[in-house]
Amino acid sequence: MSDLTTKTGAEAAAGAGGDASGIDSRLEGHRVELTGFCYRMLGSAFEAEDAVQDTLVRAWRNIDKFEGRSSLRSWLYRIATNVCLDMLNAGNKRARPVDLTGPTPLARAALSPRPENVWLEPMPDGRILPSVQDPAEAAVARESVRLAFVAAVNSALQRARATLTETEGRAGDAADPLDEGQQKLLERYVKAFEGYDMAALTALLHEDAVMTMPPFDLWLRGTGDITGFMTSIGAACAGSRLVPVAANGSPGFAHYKPAEDGGGFVPWAVQVIDIQDGAITGMHCFLDVPRWFPLFGLPDRLPADA
Repeated sequence: MSDLTTKTGAEAAAGAGGDASGIDSRLEGHRVELTGFCYRMLGSAFEAEDAVQDTLVRAWRNIDKFEGRSSLRSWLYRIATNVCLDMLNAGNKRARPVDLTGPTPLARAALSPRPENVWLEPMPDGRILPSVQDPAEAAVARESVRLAFVAAVNSALQRARATLTETEGRAGDAADPLDEGQQKLLERYVKAFEGYDMAALTALLHEDAVMTMPPFDLWLRGTGDITGFMTSIGAACAGSRLVPVAANGSPGFAHYKPAEDGGGFVPWAVQVIDIQDGAITGMHCFLDVPRWFPLFGLPDRLPADA
C-alpha cells in the first residue's frame, strides 16, 4: 500500500482518526480482530488470513469512498463480511469429525482421511485474539473462537449471521482464564501423556471424553476406547513430548513423537484440549503437521534431551 493522494481520500482518512499518511497503519491495526472475525465465519486459518488481506486491500483502494458516517472498524467489518460470504459461496462448510459421523468403537477403528477442505482448522490465539484490558471482554473473545463455537452453525449464511451478532456484542457467558485447578489438571495431563500412563490419563478424562484426529474421520468416545487406541494403533506415540501452545481460546500442545532414527522428537500433532468441570472432555489432535507447526511457529524437531 502507498500513501493516498486524493483530496477525498485524505478527508476520509482524517475522518477515520488521522491524516492520510497513517491510513496504512490504522488499517493494519485491525488485522488481528478481523482475522478472528473471518475465522469464525470460515473455519479455516489460511482462508481467514487470505480474507483479511483481501479486506484490507479493498479498503485501501476504496478509502476515498469512506464517508466517515460510521467508524473505520465498522466499515472494515462490512467489507470482511462480503469477502467471507463470497468465499463461503464458492467453497465447502468445514466441520469436526464429531459433526460428520458417530463415534467408532475401538474394535472397528480405521484411519480414513478426508480432504483438507472438509475440516475445521485450529488457529493460534495470537493471530485472532486482540489484546484487551477488560477480562470479561477477553473471555468472550476466547469463547467466540472455541472449536465448538465455530463448528456449531449449520449453514454458511447462518454462520455469517451468527458471527455478525457476536461481533455486535453477544451477551454470552464469559469463561474465566485457567484457574489453579485447571493448570494443575493440565500439568497432570502432560505427565500422564508423556509417561504414557493410561491409568493416570483415565483419571483425568471425563467418562464421555472424545478424541478426534483430523484429517481422519475416526473419532472415539470414552476413556476405554481412547486409551485402548493409544496403546494399539497409536502405540508409536509412547514416549512423546508435549510443548504448550495457545489455540482457539483453549489450552493446547504441540505433540512431538520419538523420531524413528532415535535423534530426538518429530512433529506429530497440534492438540486442542477441552476442559469442563475439572476434567478433560476433548482431545482434538490435528495431524497435518506441515500446515500447523509453521502456523504456530513451532520447531521442526526437538532434541533428544527435551
